[in-house]
Amino acid sequence: MVSIDPSAVQWSLPEEERRGKPLVLLLHGVGSHEGDLIGLAPHLSPEFVYASLRAPLPWPQGPAGGAWSWYPLSLPGAPDPAPVDAAADAVLAYVDSLGDAHPTVGLLGFSQGGSLSLQLLRRRPGFFDFAVVLAGFVVPGADTAVDAAVAASDTRVFYGRGDADPIIPADAVERTEQWLQTNVPDATLSVYPGLTHGISQEELGDVNAFLAEVHPA
Repeated sequence: MVSIDPSAVQWSLPEEERRGKPLVLLLHGVGSHEGDLIGLAPHLSPEFVYASLRAPLPWPQGPAGGAWSWYPLSLPGAPDPAPVDAAADAVLAYVDSLGDAHPTVGLLGFSQGGSLSLQLLRRRPGFFDFAVVLAGFVVPGADTAVDAAVAASDTRVFYGRGDADPIIPADAVERTEQWLQTNVPDATLSVYPGLTHGISQEELGDVNAFLAEVHPA
């Protein structure tokens, strides 16, 4: 059983300033760490408080003590759903530990963290206010009833990717776009010409516009 280390979570605000603000969980990519996406916080909407989580599995290909993974890698873009669900359940347990400190909870995940964000929508449909998925994908193999519950919720999704991304396979991109069209028909899908496996300034601007829509100041 995997779990989130609360002592490793990096917050955008000190503890005394967090309560009552809508929360966004930042979920990094494979081989990264909790210090990565928190660097985006100064460039994102100040209406939210951001919490960057460390994935639970050490990533042996990275520097010792500094690289982590949400679940083991297998076929690119098509991991075994069971460990993805285990990681999602660990995130849910952490969110539950926060009690009623935040009126809403949203997700922002990059790459593997993006795939986890969409899996979290499946594990607890209707709970999350929105998901921002950057260079990520939807995991195959979910029960149709699970996706029907996502479709019945009013969760908003922003899906951004570069058209020159060499990491996420084309079939995973196609699967994700089809899944969103079926289950989140009002999802925002944005493709950035020339962008590889990363996040651009233009994309950050679009993310902020999306955040303003889901939570107007």
